[in-house]
Amino acid sequence: MTGDDARPADPLDLLALDDELSPTERETRDRVRALVDEHVRPHVARWFADAVFPLDLVPRLAETGLLGMHLHGYGCAGRSAVEYGLAMAELEAGDSGIRTFVSVQGSLAMSAVAKHGSPEQRERWLPGLAAGELIGCFALTEPTAGSDPASMTTTATRVRDGWVLSGRKRWIGLASVADVAVVWARAVDPDDDVAGGGEGRARVRGFLVPTTTPGFVATPIEPKLSLRASVQCDVVLDDVRLPADAILPEHPGLAGPFACLAEARYGIAWGAAGAARDSLDAALRHAGQRVQFGRPLAAFQLTQAKLVDMALEVSRAQLLALRLGRLKDAGRLEPHQVSAGKLANVRSAIEVARTARTVLGGDGITLEHSPMRHAANLESVRTYEGTDEVHTLVLGRHLTGHQAFR
Repeated sequence: MTGDDARPADPLDLLALDDELSPTERETRDRVRALVDEHVRPHVARWFADAVFPLDLVPRLAETGLLGMHLHGYGCAGRSAVEYGLAMAELEAGDSGIRTFVSVQGSLAMSAVAKHGSPEQRERWLPGLAAGELIGCFALTEPTAGSDPASMTTTATRVRDGWVLSGRKRWIGLASVADVAVVWARAVDPDDDVAGGGEGRARVRGFLVPTTTPGFVATPIEPKLSLRASVQCDVVLDDVRLPADAILPEHPGLAGPFACLAEARYGIAWGAAGAARDSLDAALRHAGQRVQFGRPLAAFQLTQAKLVDMALEVSRAQLLALRLGRLKDAGRLEPHQVSAGKLANVRSAIEVARTARTVLGGDGITLEHSPMRHAANLESVRTYEGTDEVHTLVLGRHLTGHQAFR
C-alpha cells in the first residue's frame, strides 16, 4: 500500500510487538508512560539544563509502584521482569537520569538488602525505600577500581563493638541525597569469624551505612556533560564506625554486588531501547512537519533511509530486551545474555540518538528536542554497570572459554 491512508496507528511498532505483550504488561507500560508524559517531559529540559535531580518526583515514582517493583513483600509491587523492563523503557524515554534513580534505588540498593540482608535489615529498610520515604545508594566503584572491583581498597575492620570503614568511592549515584548507603569493602576480621577465607584474609562484604553516620561524606561530581538530571558523587569514608549488625550476612565475595549489578544491567537493556524509541519518535515527528524545497523532510529519500535504519535498530533493541525479559521470568537468564543486551542496546541507542539529531538539523542541538540529550546521557549509560569493553570480554569468554580480562 502507498499513501498516507496506509500509515499505521503506531508506525514505530514495525513488528507488531505490542501483540507479544499481555494486557497486564501493556497496562503497566501505559501507566508509566502517562507518568512520564505528565511529570517528566514538561520539565526535563530544565532539569537537564540546571543539573537538577527532581526529588519531588520520588513520591510519584513510589505511588506508581516503581521502587523495587520487581521485588516481593515489604511494600514492593512484585511485578514481572517484563513489566519492570517496560517501565524502565518508558522512564528512559523521558530521561536516563530518571531511570537511573529507579535503577539505583530498586535494582542496586534495595536488591542488595533483599538478596543479601537479614530479616531484620529487610524490615528496617525495604518498606521505607519502596515508599520513597527513604533513598538508597550503592557504593562499589572507587577512583582506581572501576571495571576491576576486585582491586578495591576500601576496608572494613572488625573491632570489639562492630566495624570501622575507611576508603573512597566514586561515581556513586544518589549518595548526597541518600539516607542509606550499601557500601562494599574488604572485610578484615582478626578472628576471621565473619570475613572468611583464613586468618587475616579480607573478603568483599556489603555494609548498610546510614549516611548521617560521622565520617561519611558525599560530594556531588560537577560539572557534568551527561546525566545532568541525576546525582553522582565522590564518597569519603573516614573511620566510619558501624554496629556489628551493619554487615549484610549473605553471599560474601564479589558475587554479592555482581548479583545486584545483573539486575541493573537488565534494566539498562530495556531503558536504552526506550531512549532510542523516543529519539526516533522525535525525528519522525519533525520530519513530517519541517518543509524544505516545498516538501516535508519525510518525503525525501535520504531522510527516509535514516528513519528506516533507526526504526530497524529500535525494533531489534526491543526484541532483544523482550527476549531477555521472558528468559528472566522463566528463571533462565544467564549473565552473558545480560551483557549481550546491555552492550548491543546501548550501542544501538547511541547511534539512533545521533542520527535522529541530524534529522532535526540545527534545532537538534537545543533542549527543545530530546535526541542530543539522550545521546549525551547514553555515554554515561554505556560506561556504568560495565563498559563496552568489559561486556565484550564477558561475551568473548562465553564464546571461546578463554578469560581475557588480564
